[in-house]
Amino acid sequence: MKLHQSSKWIQFGLIAVSSFIALPSALAQDAGTRVAAVNVEKVFNESNMAKASQTKLQSEFTKRQNEIRDSAQKIKSAAEKLDRDSAVMSEAERARRQRELADQDRELQRKQREYTEDLNQRNFEERAKIAEKANQALKLIAEQRKIDVIIQDPAYANPKVDITDDVIKALNSLK
Repeated sequence: MKLHQSSKWIQFGLIAVSSFIALPSALAQDAGTRVAAVNVEKVFNESNMAKASQTKLQSEFTKRQNEIRDSAQKIKSAAEKLDRDSAVMSEAERARRQRELADQDRELQRKQREYTEDLNQRNFEERAKIAEKANQALKLIAEQRKIDVIIQDPAYANPKVDITDDVIKALNSLK
């Protein structure tokens, strides 16, 4: 009986020793994993495609932005005129002008909401186009450098693993 119990302990000991011997080789396989990091916002801000997109959006929405600003200025001027002239106006005239100003202000707010929604939607569409091209550039770089994992926007990345500038260059060269 003692021999049988002793052989079990020997077996456990051999398993434990072989596990400790095999562990470093298992960890060494993981050590070969190549990791890179990319700052997505930098890609969205500094690539030629992003700059062109920003210029396009700006030219597309400048007219509406100016119209909204002009309307706001007109409403402000009308409100100031109403304040100045209210002392010499009849009660009915003052109430009518206040209603008109309130209606104009509601219309301005509606236009501002529509403008903001349209701008956000177009910005989202343009960023989606850039993201699609940036993903192509990331895949190219990953294949060329044999990178296993690319982490987007890490809290910290050693400059040795940061490939953001390379992604921007690759994105700029894509058509």
